[in-house]
Amino acid sequence: MTDPVHRPEQAAVRGLLRAVGEALDGPVPREWKEAVTAIPRHRFLPERIWLEDDQGGYQPCALSTDHHRWFEAAYADAPVVTQVNDGQASADPADAWPSSSASAPSIVVRMLRDLDVRPGMNVLEVGTGTGWNAALLAHRLGPGHVTSIEIDPEVSEQAWAALNAAGLDVDLVCGDGAQGWPRRHPYDRIISTCSVRRVPWAWIEQTRPGGIILTPWDNPLVCWGLLKLTVEHDRAQGRFSPHSAFMLMRNQRQDLRIFRDVVRDDHVPKESVTTLPPWSITGDHWEARFALGLRLGDVWTAWEDEPGVDGVDTRLWIATTDARSWAAVDHADDQTDHFTVWQHGPRRLWDEVEAAHHWWEQHDRPTPDRFGLTVTADSQWPWLDHPTHPVRAPDQRVL
Repeated sequence: MTDPVHRPEQAAVRGLLRAVGEALDGPVPREWKEAVTAIPRHRFLPERIWLEDDQGGYQPCALSTDHHRWFEAAYADAPVVTQVNDGQASADPADAWPSSSASAPSIVVRMLRDLDVRPGMNVLEVGTGTGWNAALLAHRLGPGHVTSIEIDPEVSEQAWAALNAAGLDVDLVCGDGAQGWPRRHPYDRIISTCSVRRVPWAWIEQTRPGGIILTPWDNPLVCWGLLKLTVEHDRAQGRFSPHSAFMLMRNQRQDLRIFRDVVRDDHVPKESVTTLPPWSITGDHWEARFALGLRLGDVWTAWEDEPGVDGVDTRLWIATTDARSWAAVDHADDQTDHFTVWQHGPRRLWDEVEAAHHWWEQHDRPTPDRFGLTVTADSQWPWLDHPTHPVRAPDQRVL
């Protein structure tokens, strides 16, 4: 197993466990407290990490040149970016975007607690990352019970080195986690450390009936929420909870931009007026965004400051992920009760947004824990309160 933690590390671990306990609104479960104490987080971070700067970007921080900041980040209850730009070099640090990270310890412990693992169970982890989560699972379950799959070869190699140095027996695979890892199935539990917009059917096929799948959730409108599914013989279903924001599974990414992929000079939009403020579906309105995201399915937004239109200070763009329909809502500082709307394409997106927001309010503004998801071999659909109350038509795009 691991070596005893040295004195400075002991103090850092104690402080981290206090912070995690506060975030969980209660003490860290004994088994996970023991695991976090035995498996120091900093030993699973690479020599160079990336920390946010004052401009909203990321700057590298190396252990060899800035030990204090690096170590402080290692034991803060916050995510740590461990790779940018899928590992591709960038001449300008301002262009850095996170592509792999160590999740905040409180969400790590929350997910492990909710996974409800017990000795003897076999677990598949999708998204190895630094390897710390797999290490905690291996400490709890013992040798031969944890399989972890990572799509990025560089990230996988670093995780293997950290796990090997810790003396932990994890079957580490470099591959596409959406396909699971059938060689070791059936699994009692599958846990994903990347978010999904569609639950891969391979995960259900590789989980025992009665087993649990726990994954962060994402939809184009907001990346937020955890989904806990219980596997049945021909389906899986379960509920959401209002926690977490994880990077999207790489094979579900979509690189869409308003002026590159959506809006064209020859588009002639229809003009109308709305009284629904555009910011009511963006920003910190997490619960509304979550509900509208489930209701609308394939709609995303982007703000444009100073769009260069007389009398318009900001503009909210809404578009479909197939880039066929879009809407724009204009806001001026002297307008607070009505806003100009422009819509183009086969769908009237702002009309749909207004209807979805009205539906959310009519149902007493449901929070994520009132919603659930059902997944079958050929479809999946979200529901409100009960599987017989679908939020929208089943989505046929199941991996």
